[in-house]
Amino acid sequence: MAAFGTVFMPEMAISQFDGTRWSDAEVVSSDSIQMHPGSHVLHYSSTCFEGLKAFRHADGSIQIFRMDQNIARFAQSSRLLAMPEIDEAATEKMILDIVGRFASDVPEPPGSMYIRPTHVGTEPAIGKAAAPTATSLQYILLSPVGDYFSGGDTTLRLLLEENGARCAAHMGMIKSGGNYASALNPIMRAKQDVKADQVLFCPNGDVQETGAANFLLIDGDEVITKALDESFLHGVTRDSILTLARDMGMKVSERELTVEELLERAAKPGCEAALSGTAAVLTPVGTLIHNGQDYKVGNGGVGATTVKLRQALNAIQWGQAEDKHGWLTKV
Repeated sequence: MAAFGTVFMPEMAISQFDGTRWSDAEVVSSDSIQMHPGSHVLHYSSTCFEGLKAFRHADGSIQIFRMDQNIARFAQSSRLLAMPEIDEAATEKMILDIVGRFASDVPEPPGSMYIRPTHVGTEPAIGKAAAPTATSLQYILLSPVGDYFSGGDTTLRLLLEENGARCAAHMGMIKSGGNYASALNPIMRAKQDVKADQVLFCPNGDVQETGAANFLLIDGDEVITKALDESFLHGVTRDSILTLARDMGMKVSERELTVEELLERAAKPGCEAALSGTAAVLTPVGTLIHNGQDYKVGNGGVGATTVKLRQALNAIQWGQAEDKHGWLTKV
């Protein structure tokens, strides 16, 4: 499998908002977008997107995981960016139609078809730095993928960053390209300086999220993660993992977690940490880097509970376990 997200289906679904109404969806070549150089998105970052997956089941059916939640978050991001309101039902139909069109290209597990709905502002108006775009377009791009972290069951190294945040606090719950861009330089510095795989942003000691995933600490039968607020992304995979943890009888604590407490708990032999996300699923963290020093999480290896939770989620996604929560939508 090629590097995650570098291979695309040749066609995508697209619809345009002209300031009054959305056009009927069309299927066009995936490299066919045209926009004015003065488009709002190119100057004032009026853009948001989603990431969800379709899975091939043993019976040959194609099932999309938690599409309703991703569409709801897509609509929320659009509203918070003051972009034109999307038609959620129309977006759902676009997703189902384009995935159905390329159903034969959905990989077998552990692969999947990554689905990337995207909404961008298209009004050619460079004088609207303090005003929203009146026109926009949305498209649904498909990419067959394997594992996001191709190293197999190895653990990640995270740099704890207390002097900066991933993005502006009021933008955290928006899935927008600008948030990823603002985290990129700290991540690149961390890779160069301390060989970190990612940065765990902990502004003023408050453990939040990494550049591209939510953070979970697993201490015995308790999962600890930051309570939802507008400062960080409300991950669909995060919610799914926490739901499965509760189903297994684990205690789920959504609360403030300080760097001090994190390092104290991480020193316990059985402690685990992981990153959750649509792409990453649930990826184990083995080392935390703080003030130039490495701290092992537990024994520094892949934790049994992390594996159990990831397998439980995958089993539902792949059709190997009952979908008790109604998370799958058949294409």
